[in-house]
Amino acid sequence: MKILLDTTVIVDALRVRRNRHELLAQLIRQGHRLHTTALNAAEVYAGMRPNEEKGTEAFLDGLQCFVADREAARMGGRLKKQWADQGRTLTLIDCIVAAVAIQNECALATDNRKDFPMPEVQLYPMP
Repeated sequence: MKILLDTTVIVDALRVRRNRHELLAQLIRQGHRLHTTALNAAEVYAGMRPNEEKGTEAFLDGLQCFVADREAARMGGRLKKQWADQGRTLTLIDCIVAAVAIQNECALATDNRKDFPMPEVQLYPMP
């Protein structure tokens, strides 16, 4: 299974919180492939502490990184508008990440399930 890691899961793994590092290692041992997006990587870099650069680089280098292309941008923008029309405010980044997950048929591993209410998004069950 392809699993797309959201920013919170990556940060928790890097900072050895909530047993995320062990969970991800277990997923790899089970044959799952771990991915992220360029947008999530940017969020990780934006919150990176000075002493975390080397570990962050090594961790992100181990993930396949999907780029948000024009189709993901179109779908993400439409998802944002669709949910806004229903009175729900979602960030554009989360909507594009959702679109990338949909496009690439990935389950999305996130601790922020409320940010991804789209029925098309398969959420990976996080412990």
